[in-house]
Amino acid sequence: MEKREIFRFIDHTLLKQDAVWEQIREICLQGMECETASVCIPPSFVKQAADFVEGKLPICTVIGFPNGYQTTAVKAFEAAEAVKNGAAEIDMVINIGWAKAKRYDDILQEINTVKDACGWKLLKVIIETCLLTEEEKIALCDVVSRSKAEFIKTSTGFAGGGATLEDIRLFKKYVTGDTKIKAAGGIRSVADAEAFLAAGADRLGTSSLLAMLKQEIGK
Repeated sequence: MEKREIFRFIDHTLLKQDAVWEQIREICLQGMECETASVCIPPSFVKQAADFVEGKLPICTVIGFPNGYQTTAVKAFEAAEAVKNGAAEIDMVINIGWAKAKRYDDILQEINTVKDACGWKLLKVIIETCLLTEEEKIALCDVVSRSKAEFIKTSTGFAGGGATLEDIRLFKKYVTGDTKIKAAGGIRSVADAEAFLAAGADRLGTSSLLAMLKQEIGK
């Protein structure tokens, strides 16, 4: 696989709590140069980044991040505000407690409420796989597939675990319709990226783009 092919699947990500504009600006420049799928950045930088890239690169941001326990109204407001500020893609975290309590109808309703706030912008639903049982993951594949969201996503990277190939294969088996899959958390090399794409991921979230740039593709 050519380097440019891998880059187009990557959400070039910087979500560290201490991130500053100079770092956000740098990943925007890298994203434009490498033609990544997007840059994924904190909501407070969305407007500045969108103004900076001038439509040359999609801006992705996170909602209900990283714990997911904000109220639905707060998540919807965050999403609407992000879109107003120039976000083209929204990655939201579900309420994990609701998943543990099997409140799947509430999760579905919340996803759809956030999607309504996003309008036609892409919505990716983070289910935080490292905190879930296999039964819960399968149930959430069904919930997200029945929702208005475009993607199911593995992880925030902030809960002690990230994407695994087993989870991507499970998603691939149980998602239905046009639901796409995003793997995020722990993708640090070209080999990792190729493996997750081969397992069925449609998008990759990683903060390791520079490391990948230094590696040769296809070895």
